[in-house]
Amino acid sequence: MNSKVKSDNVDFLFKAILALENMDECYAFFEDLCTVTELKALSQRLAVAKMLSDNRVYSDIVKQTGASTATISRVNRSLQWGCDGYTKIFERIKDK
Repeated sequence: MNSKVKSDNVDFLFKAILALENMDECYAFFEDLCTVTELKALSQRLAVAKMLSDNRVYSDIVKQTGASTATISRVNRSLQWGCDGYTKIFERIKDK
Protein backbone atom coordinates (compact mmCIF):
# COMPACT_ATOMS: atom_id res chain seq x y z
CA MET A 1 0.00 0.00 0.00
CA ASN A 2 1.06 3.57 -0.65
CA SER A 3 2.86 4.88 2.42
CA LYS A 4 1.13 8.24 1.93
CA VAL A 5 -2.22 6.56 2.64
CA LYS A 6 -1.35 4.10 5.41
CA SER A 7 -2.11 5.34 8.91
CA ASP A 8 -3.83 4.22 12.08
CA ASN A 9 -6.94 6.16 11.08
CA VAL A 10 -7.11 4.49 7.68
CA ASP A 11 -6.55 1.09 9.32
CA PHE A 12 -9.46 1.85 11.66
CA LEU A 13 -11.66 2.83 8.70
CA PHE A 14 -10.87 -0.38 6.84
CA LYS A 15 -11.50 -2.50 9.96
CA ALA A 16 -14.89 -0.81 10.28
CA ILE A 17 -15.73 -1.56 6.65
CA LEU A 18 -14.65 -5.18 7.04
CA ALA A 19 -16.98 -5.48 10.06
CA LEU A 20 -20.09 -4.65 8.01
CA GLU A 21 -22.28 -7.72 7.57
CA ASN A 22 -24.93 -6.84 5.00
CA MET A 23 -26.16 -4.26 2.51
CA ASP A 24 -28.36 -2.44 5.06
CA GLU A 25 -25.38 -2.01 7.38
CA CYS A 26 -23.32 -0.71 4.45
CA TYR A 27 -25.97 1.87 3.59
CA ALA A 28 -26.28 3.01 7.22
CA PHE A 29 -22.53 3.23 7.76
CA PHE A 30 -21.68 4.99 4.50
CA GLU A 31 -24.61 7.41 4.77
CA ASP A 32 -23.27 8.40 8.20
CA LEU A 33 -19.64 8.50 7.04
CA CYS A 34 -19.93 10.23 3.65
CA THR A 35 -21.84 13.08 2.15
CA VAL A 36 -24.20 12.16 -0.67
CA THR A 37 -21.74 13.76 -3.11
CA GLU A 38 -18.80 11.74 -1.76
CA LEU A 39 -20.73 8.49 -1.90
CA LYS A 40 -21.90 9.18 -5.45
CA ALA A 41 -18.32 10.01 -6.50
CA LEU A 42 -17.00 6.74 -5.04
CA SER A 43 -19.73 4.68 -6.66
CA GLN A 44 -19.21 6.49 -9.97
CA ARG A 45 -15.48 5.67 -9.94
CA LEU A 46 -16.25 2.02 -9.29
CA ALA A 47 -18.76 1.95 -12.15
CA VAL A 48 -16.21 3.62 -14.43
CA ALA A 49 -13.57 1.06 -13.45
CA LYS A 50 -15.95 -1.80 -14.21
CA MET A 51 -16.82 -0.36 -17.59
CA LEU A 52 -13.15 0.19 -18.44
CA SER A 53 -12.32 -3.36 -17.39
CA ASP A 54 -15.10 -4.50 -19.74
CA ASN A 55 -13.30 -2.58 -22.53
CA ARG A 56 -15.96 0.09 -22.91
CA VAL A 57 -14.92 3.30 -24.66
CA TYR A 58 -14.74 6.69 -22.96
CA SER A 59 -17.69 8.15 -24.84
CA ASP A 60 -19.97 5.32 -23.66
CA ILE A 61 -18.71 5.68 -20.09
CA VAL A 62 -19.31 9.45 -20.09
CA LYS A 63 -22.79 8.93 -21.47
CA GLN A 64 -23.77 6.22 -18.96
CA THR A 65 -22.10 7.52 -15.81
CA GLY A 66 -21.79 11.26 -16.32
CA ALA A 67 -18.14 11.01 -15.27
CA SER A 68 -15.70 13.51 -16.71
CA THR A 69 -12.97 12.31 -19.03
CA ALA A 70 -10.49 13.39 -16.32
CA THR A 71 -12.14 11.01 -13.84
CA ILE A 72 -12.17 8.23 -16.41
CA SER A 73 -8.48 8.80 -17.16
CA ARG A 74 -7.59 8.75 -13.47
CA VAL A 75 -9.50 5.51 -12.92
CA ASN A 76 -7.89 4.05 -16.02
CA ARG A 77 -4.43 4.87 -14.62
CA SER A 78 -5.35 3.02 -11.43
CA LEU A 79 -6.49 0.02 -13.45
CA GLN A 80 -3.28 0.01 -15.49
CA TRP A 81 -0.68 0.97 -12.89
CA GLY A 82 -2.40 0.62 -9.51
CA CYS A 83 -2.48 -2.10 -6.90
CA ASP A 84 -5.05 -4.35 -8.68
CA GLY A 85 -7.69 -3.48 -6.09
CA TYR A 86 -10.43 -2.99 -8.66
CA THR A 87 -9.56 -6.26 -10.41
CA LYS A 88 -9.69 -8.24 -7.16
CA ILE A 89 -13.10 -6.85 -6.29
CA PHE A 90 -14.54 -7.48 -9.75
CA GLU A 91 -13.33 -11.10 -9.64
CA ARG A 92 -14.85 -11.62 -6.19
CA ILE A 93 -18.18 -10.04 -7.10
CA LYS A 94 -18.35 -12.07 -10.33
CA ASP A 95 -17.80 -15.30 -8.37
CA LYS A 96 -20.78 -14.60 -6.11
